[in-house]
Amino acid sequence: MASRAIIVTNGLLDTFYAKTCHGLLRGTSRYSIQAVIDYKHAGKDSGEVVFGKKNNIPVVSTVQEFVKITQLKAHFCIVGVAFEGGLLPDAFRGGLSEAIRQRMSIVNGLHTHLSEDEAFATLAKQYNVKLIDIRKPKPIEDLAFWTGKSLKLKIPRIAVLGMDCAVGKRTTCRWLVKNLNKAGVKAEMIYTGQTGWLQGYKYGFIFDSTINDFVSGELENALLFCAQEAKPDLMIIEGQSSLRNPTGPCGSEIIISGGVKKVILQHQPARKYYDDNLKWKLPIPSIQSEIDLIEKFGAEVIAVTINPAGTKDIDKTITHLKDEIKVPVYQSSEQHMQGIVEQLKSLI
Repeated sequence: MASRAIIVTNGLLDTFYAKTCHGLLRGTSRYSIQAVIDYKHAGKDSGEVVFGKKNNIPVVSTVQEFVKITQLKAHFCIVGVAFEGGLLPDAFRGGLSEAIRQRMSIVNGLHTHLSEDEAFATLAKQYNVKLIDIRKPKPIEDLAFWTGKSLKLKIPRIAVLGMDCAVGKRTTCRWLVKNLNKAGVKAEMIYTGQTGWLQGYKYGFIFDSTINDFVSGELENALLFCAQEAKPDLMIIEGQSSLRNPTGPCGSEIIISGGVKKVILQHQPARKYYDDNLKWKLPIPSIQSEIDLIEKFGAEVIAVTINPAGTKDIDKTITHLKDEIKVPVYQSSEQHMQGIVEQLKSLI
């Protein structure tokens, strides 16, 4: 059974930073989400705040209020945000400390390791709960080095890469796997971030907590384990950041070391600059130039998926892109996956 949990976003529920929470609200087999702790949106339905549609998961202002109004004890408190650099803001410490006092274990996906924080460690020991730092690097002896075996896999691997970070790559992977399975195709997602683990996916690794020498090996290890145990028809690999985002250029490892020959490219047209950062104003390049770059790595972009957030006329935008890039273009949503599903079925 999924363990009961609350998610702390501390006033950031409706922002870019709460993408971990947003992913969990879309669905998780690992946890049963009871509430979101966010003072800014207290009293609302979290689904309405994030997606414009009710999901019956309430937003409450504090951990104390959650404990007071519910009869169901939560066993875990999840840090539902991610920031540049992955540091825990001081504003979160009070809420997390209160969750510990309420005998909840803390699940933390930030680079700040709570298990190494003296105050949190002492409190957790006092109340006999765990501090689970899922971005804590594995010991060297537990890491896999690349062997080349992944290049010999016969199972097609499709990478969902992005024009930037946080444009919905993981969610598109989730929708693709769900729709492929409905269509009778046995598909598995290879997660590469902490939210994929939190959602309960079985195969993958956490890219940005892995020592660089072992990124390719950990990817390969996940692919080989998935192939051996699940024997899927297709593997859908979650991309990280983008090929040319200077804060974290990622993707070439997935294509080259994972033996990926087909790519789905995710884009959010309303995003003009990397990380949506108006201080840097580093422009996101054209989709066609990204397609050309991916082809130079030896893979083919078979479709572009569009995150509609911030785009006023999504149908017009998609029509324009279809004419411009000559690659199938789809809106990224659960109900718009059929075209890509048909494309992917032809690869089996």
